[in-house]
Amino acid sequence: MRNIRSFEGHNPQIDETAFIDDSAVVTGNVVIGEDSSVWPCCSVRGDIHSITIGRRSNIQDGSILHVTHDSEYAPGGFKLEVGDDVTVGHNVVLHACTVEDRCLIGMGSVVLDGSVVRSGAMVGAGSLVPPNKVLDGGYMWLGSPVKRIRELTDKEKAFLGYSAQHYVTLKNRHTA
Repeated sequence: MRNIRSFEGHNPQIDETAFIDDSAVVTGNVVIGEDSSVWPCCSVRGDIHSITIGRRSNIQDGSILHVTHDSEYAPGGFKLEVGDDVTVGHNVVLHACTVEDRCLIGMGSVVLDGSVVRSGAMVGAGSLVPPNKVLDGGYMWLGSPVKRIRELTDKEKAFLGYSAQHYVTLKNRHTA
């Protein structure tokens, strides 16, 4: 497939239950887990470091996932890790960061190098997470730069799991 590309001996490893839209491009040192989905016009580019997307996570339309190479400015570089049951909204940029399990990254947000979004956090639409920022789980984060707004309600916490499962169901409908 032309949209699944090797780079310098690294071949994307994509679980057979994952869905990659034909217009998305996945390149190089990338692992995509069980029941995850990458939707139209996404770029998942593991050319200069690794990208891992866990199980049941969804990367929605137009999102860009990339990494940082090893250099004197970034010793060791920065890989990108997305955990299990993560919802990444439309037009998000995840750059060389870590998003742990059961998170939601709102539409149009940017999460930069070395940042960590802890399990159970929500990042509101249009937010900017600066380099090396750590966002605690269980809270709504919003703004540019992002600030902790409030604790998540029980309904919002439940929504994190619902959203991930909804996208598993949707990718199954697309592959039927």
